Amino acid sequence: MVETNASTYAVGQADSRPWGDWRVIDCGPGFVVKRIRVAPGQHLSLQRHRHRAEQWVVVIGTARVTRNAEVFDLGPGQSAQIGLGDIHRVSNPGAAMMEFIEVQTGALLSEDDIERLEDMYGRVP
Repeated sequence: MVETNASTYAVGQADSRPWGDWRVIDCGPGFVVKRIRVAPGQHLSLQRHRHRAEQWVVVIGTARVTRNAEVFDLGPGQSAQIGLGDIHRVSNPGAAMMEFIEVQTGALLSEDDIERLEDMYGRVP
């Protein structure tokens, strides 16, 4: 049984990835807020989550969002809702660092809740 509002994140936690980096800027029962930076020409894996939904708000640059069958661009101040189970990815089609704020909500918030479906960095099992 999944514990309600369980999280493995802590404020200040950060990680570098092949595409850029992320840092937790706030968290509490049932939510985590991350600042995510994506380097030019890079993208996160095509993925989905079983336990969380996400809201993305672009703050710097242009984000190319894949959500299920849709692909669309967002600029600063624009946002996208990623529902529980949605297949999704974010890319940076620009020439400078792109940054967005991600708000995760759900019963279990963990990096272990990433099912990678496609990944240019060889991280698909």
